[in-house]
Amino acid sequence: MRILVLNGSPRGESSNTMHLTRAFLDGAQWQDAEIIDVTKSDVKPCLGCFTCWNKTPGKCVIDDSMNVILSKIMAADVIIWSFPLYYFNIPGGLKNLIDRQLPLELPFMAKDTESGGHPSRYDLAHQKHIVISTCGFWTVKGNYDAIIPMFDRLWGRGNYTPILCSQGELFSIPELKNRTNTYLEIVHRAGAEYATGRIHPKTQTQLSEPLYPQDVFEKMADASWTVTKSQDSEILPDDSLNFTTQMAALYIPDGAKRVLEFYYNDIDKSYQILMTKQGATVVTDDFKPYTTKIETPYTLWRSISRGEISGQDALYQGLYKVLGDFSLMLKWDDLFGSSVPPNDTNVSPKCKTNMTILLFPWIVIWVAIAINPTFGALFGIVTASCIPLLWLKFRSVAYEQISIPIVIGLSLSVLFGASTRLIISSSYLIFGLMWTIGAFPKIPLTAYYSAARYGEERAFANPLFITTNRILTVAWGILYLVTPIWTYILMGTSFSPYIGLINSVLPALMGVFTSWFQKWYPARWARG
Repeated sequence: MRILVLNGSPRGESSNTMHLTRAFLDGAQWQDAEIIDVTKSDVKPCLGCFTCWNKTPGKCVIDDSMNVILSKIMAADVIIWSFPLYYFNIPGGLKNLIDRQLPLELPFMAKDTESGGHPSRYDLAHQKHIVISTCGFWTVKGNYDAIIPMFDRLWGRGNYTPILCSQGELFSIPELKNRTNTYLEIVHRAGAEYATGRIHPKTQTQLSEPLYPQDVFEKMADASWTVTKSQDSEILPDDSLNFTTQMAALYIPDGAKRVLEFYYNDIDKSYQILMTKQGATVVTDDFKPYTTKIETPYTLWRSISRGEISGQDALYQGLYKVLGDFSLMLKWDDLFGSSVPPNDTNVSPKCKTNMTILLFPWIVIWVAIAINPTFGALFGIVTASCIPLLWLKFRSVAYEQISIPIVIGLSLSVLFGASTRLIISSSYLIFGLMWTIGAFPKIPLTAYYSAARYGEERAFANPLFITTNRILTVAWGILYLVTPIWTYILMGTSFSPYIGLINSVLPALMGVFTSWFQKWYPARWARG
């Protein structure tokens, strides 16, 4: 199959539209597609002389690149027309190419069309056409009214596949690549589907959705026009306000009022983003008391926003500071995130972990066996055996899988006459060893259960998150390693039936400590 791409953008290979076209080609696995850069080709305007009709049938009088391009057009099985919207129409160079296709037509009037026309000189009925285009408006609606009728007239309505994308300039902004890459993944999928028959309606719907809501996009677009760069492409300090304004435009209100202050210490400039229920605005003076303040080199924050360096790693390395309420940083992806598109029906919720699944079988034997050894042991076996059913809803963790045979083994030991006092004390020791050992792998035990509040798997790449959870896992491990000491002693007294309840007091206090430490430690680190 011969695939021909006609790139009509004057920007050539750096065209925003070509980002989409490349994604489509990759999805269709058309790596051998030929791409013609129309603007760089020598394609002169049509003279309207009709020599190709009456003197040299099928051959244009102009001797330029179009003669070769016409032969490639006739040989192609699929033609992709790739171009940006220019003043509500196609770029001039591509229009010249379309006009110069006149030699492909016969001069006689077609008799089988309602509005007239000319029959094709060659049988090109097998050809398929795809139109891929981007525009600089927030929506494609109403902006392609001059283009769609032209292609409808050329090939017939419904006889070609359009992929029209609004907000095209965003594909050249590195800071937004999380969002634009998500759209490119949809285009990639569209290419794969097209190659196997047709683009699915669900994918077509996703392709037609704007990347950002109208107000968000227009704020970013308006702010971008005053960006200035030096001749060596280094960003000048004057750009900082525009960058901050564009960042504020991405804010997704969550109902809370905040004042986020930025101090770019390498250019000595400060801005505040006033975050309200309606949105966010940037102020340069008359500052209010900040809720959260970020002290960072401007160049560093630009690199973070472009994904050139991880913001989490930069914070862990002390490259910037966070003062005030650190919780805003934990919600950053939700408040300023761009990785998940609005109304993306292709995104499904991930299975969550649940620490109750880990704790419950252990709590059962600690409490129930102390009250009634036989009943408690049977209850422990049944509980541990039913844990895998919960994995149908929640994601399992290795420590839960390890706990099942251990709890069953301890319960069977009680049924076979082992000392209840020894078994319960030993169970705390085993549980403590599991937690202590769980502090040393790459991902500590508690991290599996707290990651849901910090971006799921993204949290595992956060060294500060891992360090916080490693400390907490060790603390819990130590608690359960010393618990067997007083457990063994108390079980020799009248308090034996209540040992499970007694031993729940310190874990409850440790839970309060854990909740506090998860907020305090990262905030302390961030202050430097």
